[in-house]
Amino acid sequence: MPAKSKAQQKAAGAALSAKRGETPKSELKGASKQMVKSMSEKQLEEFAATKTKGKPEHAPRKG
Repeated sequence: MPAKSKAQQKAAGAALSAKRGETPKSELKGASKQMVKSMSEKQLEEFAATKTKGKPEHAPRKG
């Protein structure tokens, strides 16, 4: 499943880095903190690898 915004893609990249042990989990904030707990490394890779061209900075809110 691809990221829907640049912010999601960045958060997934941070979470993936923590999941791999490259970044301390204590440095994570917000969405990336939740992502590292709830998503597999494969799911995080898919989100982080999403092309950001044409993506909004933030995903539209669900109403």
